[in-house]
Amino acid sequence: MLSVLSRWYKERFSDPQAVTLVLILVGFALALYFAGSLLAPLLIALVLAFLLEWPVAQMARIGINRPTAASLVLILFIGLMLLISFGLVPSIWRQGVNLMADLPNMIDKGLNTAQLYINRYPQFVNPSQLDTMVAELKKMLDTQHLLDIGKQILGYSASLLVLMVYAILIPLLVFFFLKDKDELIKGSKRFFPTNRDLARKVWNEMHQQIFNYIRGKVIEIVIIGVVSYIFFALMDLRYAALLGVLTGLSVLIPYVGATLVTLPIALVAFVQWGISPEFGYLMVGYGIIQALDGNVLVPLLFSDAVDLHPVFIIAAVLIFGGLWGVLGVFFAIPLASLVKAVINAWPVPLQIDENKSTPQEDDRLQDTN
Repeated sequence: MLSVLSRWYKERFSDPQAVTLVLILVGFALALYFAGSLLAPLLIALVLAFLLEWPVAQMARIGINRPTAASLVLILFIGLMLLISFGLVPSIWRQGVNLMADLPNMIDKGLNTAQLYINRYPQFVNPSQLDTMVAELKKMLDTQHLLDIGKQILGYSASLLVLMVYAILIPLLVFFFLKDKDELIKGSKRFFPTNRDLARKVWNEMHQQIFNYIRGKVIEIVIIGVVSYIFFALMDLRYAALLGVLTGLSVLIPYVGATLVTLPIALVAFVQWGISPEFGYLMVGYGIIQALDGNVLVPLLFSDAVDLHPVFIIAAVLIFGGLWGVLGVFFAIPLASLVKAVINAWPVPLQIDENKSTPQEDDRLQDTN
């Protein structure tokens, strides 16, 4: 057993480039795992700088110096974020609070309607099963329980001090990353081993894919969110802005997000209209939006960025989402693509034919002759 492991190790890790690549990947993984919360502002700033590098580079090509280009791009980006924050977030927050307050009544109304259908068609569903489900739902949707959940969410996400620190640090970090990109990259190379050609090969393969994926995902979120909101508003669905945003954000979790966000949409529509033509029109229209997203928009945006089987995508979402939460879910596909790029670039061990002499043996035979 030890001989097999030793031979496998020599075959796979005899190349110093491979060892360097492993050390770099393990170092980054350990830093993210043990210090991810501390490094969160730095990581967020790196991601934003990575996304904003393209317009800065285009402005630099036409003769604008990098400090000026970085300043202009950052000002426009901050202005857009402020517009979204003050124009969209308050409305979504109000609708979310109202939805949480109305949720118990909506559940009761939906269960009463379901009870009527069950009493009318008892051969399909056992009434005792519904009673058990109702008891469990009421226990879960107890007002105090909802308040506790709300307090936990606020405790984790609305710390004023943390938000203020992030609001100051992240723009500053993004500006310096954009302005001093070349100097920072040159200085950081001193901390990496010199034998990093394999790591450079993996990065060159991943660089454009990561940029295409993040850019495409942002575009997909905006398009799906806006189109869903317009459709919900035209249908006069309650909480249209909140449900539109949730539909846009659902694309972050491939295959699973669409299923999860369908439940609140169907519940709100059912409570508002019951089993009616409006309910059917809404669900059909929502299904068309999801179908167009999966069969038209995703192939257009990610044709060059994602080449992974759905099983690997779902596994990556589960693994990286469990490790790093929302950021892990967002970067699950780029991280899975990174794993695939490492596997593809890994040196293949030479298979030596036992019946064929090696070049060293040929040289010794020639010296003997």
